[in-house]
Amino acid sequence: MARLLVVDDDPALVKVLRISLTARGDEVVVARTGADALQQAASLRPDVVILDLGLPDVDGVEVCRRIRQWSEMPIVVLSAAGDEQRKVSSLDAGADDYVTKPFGMAELQARLRVALRHGADRAGDHGAVELTVGPLVVDAAHHTATLEGHVLELTAREFDLLAYLARHAGKVCTHHLLLQAVWGTGYGTESNYLRVYAHRLRRKLGDAGTMLRTHPGIGYQLTDDDTDPADPPPRTARSR
Repeated sequence: MARLLVVDDDPALVKVLRISLTARGDEVVVARTGADALQQAASLRPDVVILDLGLPDVDGVEVCRRIRQWSEMPIVVLSAAGDEQRKVSSLDAGADDYVTKPFGMAELQARLRVALRHGADRAGDHGAVELTVGPLVVDAAHHTATLEGHVLELTAREFDLLAYLARHAGKVCTHHLLLQAVWGTGYGTESNYLRVYAHRLRRKLGDAGTMLRTHPGIGYQLTDDDTDPADPPPRTARSR
């Protein structure tokens, strides 16, 4: 039995999906907004997310991108017929597959089986929702970060950047990788954005700002404060 998170605000479609998917023994959890989807994904850790792109609050592509910042859980997107660019955007944001509406349940279930196999293949610690790097704790479920027990006042973008660096702690994340992961696939050369946000994060981290290291011309790295700067160069994080 798999736990499936269905993210859609269409009551009729949700009803059909719930009946069809529970009939085969799966557990179905429903989220009707993007905000709820992010919370449920972080707290329930579903085996697969079935994500409609047309949500009333947060765009479905953005939901996909945010989940992918901290988890490798499979995401199958439901997209409208003829919306080719949206399909491409969702795949670029990290979706594993998409199904075009209207669709048959046999097709959807086949794609879910493939997604579940892929999810099992890459299962590991990638889905952790609480990331600890030295005195810093980043909680993806509640979108908060604490330093030695004190809550950091971060903007959404600052949190996203810090969370991505924490997910890849100890690795150098290149400018291109960070921009694509945090700002979106339309970015890749705006390294000045990173300089500004890295400066803001260091200021908010205070004495622990040394955890965030700059590798000139390459990228940034978040390390445990005890790491010796003279250590051999760490591995570089790569995009998937």
